Amino acid sequence: MADHTWPGATLVGAAQRGDVEALTALVYGSYPHVHRFAHTLCATPQDAEDAAQEALIILYRKIGMLRASGALASWMFRIVRNECLRRTRALLRRGPADEPGGLGASGRFDAFDSYGAFDAFGGTARSAEEDVLLRLEAERVAAAVAALPEDQRQVLVMRDVQGLPGRTVADRLGLSTAAMKSRLHRARSAVREALRDDPAAGTRGTHDDN
Repeated sequence: MADHTWPGATLVGAAQRGDVEALTALVYGSYPHVHRFAHTLCATPQDAEDAAQEALIILYRKIGMLRASGALASWMFRIVRNECLRRTRALLRRGPADEPGGLGASGRFDAFDSYGAFDAFGGTARSAEEDVLLRLEAERVAAAVAALPEDQRQVLVMRDVQGLPGRTVADRLGLSTAAMKSRLHRARSAVREALRDDPAAGTRGTHDDN
């Protein structure tokens, strides 16, 4: 599984037409990307493994639902994201859902929207070129988050991806609120810097550190 590219449109199309060998190859070829997404977006290794497995099952069973063969990466990213969120809904109910930087009523990632990545995965129609750009953006953000030190990645995922309230994040990590905010600020700054250093990443916005 050393190939770092997503399966191509030809393979996706064959899988959608019912070619079992193509479908098997599609799942196999998507695995490393799905696995990386899951370990970036989920809070624990076990949640990540479960989310990745469920996402691949959905890919196998529902490949026909993919509207554009070139949109595989963004579709799988959204599935993994939703699977990670599904495992944290019970925790999210314990805190205010609309706290700044968390998961608001729209069900979207407010903090990552400011990076220009996750906001693009809405239900609006997109061109093939836009799908390619979104796939590359998802890869860049996932790589930037995955490259963080474990302590920073953990607080960023809990706060900005899962949308947990700041106090809940601090309590679960055994930190003071001030220490949690400081660690979160460093994590967000590191991600922004990584994206800024990427010449293809463009310009991103900023986000408050609450």
